[in-house]
Amino acid sequence: MRIVFMGAPDFATPTLLEIIGRGHEVAAVYTRAPKPAGRRGLELTKTPVHLVAEHFAIPVLTPSTLRDPAEHERFRALAAEVGVVVAYGLILPAPILAAPRFGCLNLHASLLPRWRGAAPIQRAIMAGDRETGVCVMRMEEGLDTGPIALAERVAIAPEATSGDLAEKLSRLGADLMARALAALARGPLSFRAQAEEGALYARKIEKDEARIDWRVTAEAVRNRVHGLSPTPGAFTEIDSGQGIERIKIFRARVVEGSGAPGETLDDRLTIACGTGAIAVVEAQRAGRTVMSGEALARGASILRGARFT
Repeated sequence: MRIVFMGAPDFATPTLLEIIGRGHEVAAVYTRAPKPAGRRGLELTKTPVHLVAEHFAIPVLTPSTLRDPAEHERFRALAAEVGVVVAYGLILPAPILAAPRFGCLNLHASLLPRWRGAAPIQRAIMAGDRETGVCVMRMEEGLDTGPIALAERVAIAPEATSGDLAEKLSRLGADLMARALAALARGPLSFRAQAEEGALYARKIEKDEARIDWRVTAEAVRNRVHGLSPTPGAFTEIDSGQGIERIKIFRARVVEGSGAPGETLDDRLTIACGTGAIAVVEAQRAGRTVMSGEALARGASILRGARFT
């Protein structure tokens, strides 16, 4: 099929590679414009999708908006049979959605209608969900409200971070989208309308959500840590004797223990919560590398009885 692909982050690259590998014709790739990066912000960094497209000599377009009528004409001129959208980040207006013969298909990382919106993987883990999945849906003007063609479920393990889950779902989603396109090439692809019951919106992660509240249960602390790992990273602070130091925690497990919320229960970075405790598995001091909780406690001289804010 003749396809226009729209996406940006690492999560989208397996689907693009699968489409190319299955022999579809990718007329163009839409992605976000390169952004300044590096320590001094002087280097322009292309999205992972941009780099894949360049490797396969596929034309790349990086408009800042798709609301301009000129962009509608440029999109229509590509004569795509279907648009494939994976974590693109821009709103697709009605003229774009209607341009391809078979419309636009979106790969969404949740079991819709639960967790529509920007951060479905993070929100699922932070909420303590036991399972999630990926859906292929036909896009409409509402936010992730379109009818669903295919879906796959996966369990969320207690030790899974959003990074772990995103990698798993991206591979599963690539195969799911390939199956949807194969079915579409053979004949009509059947869709079912989403139920409105159980609809939840996964709003964008805000910076103030990254601070750990030790007064909640150990399970809630672990879920926040894993939901925000690897980025932006859940953090806590402690007075190291030389001022307040911020520490990011990337992996943790729930263990037995009790104490004042935020109190360290041993010299290996086991920390009391409102109920229960967590053992820090991976963490990072500012400007340092990620290391085990025990190694960080030793290097920062965080002993039993210390208190995180």
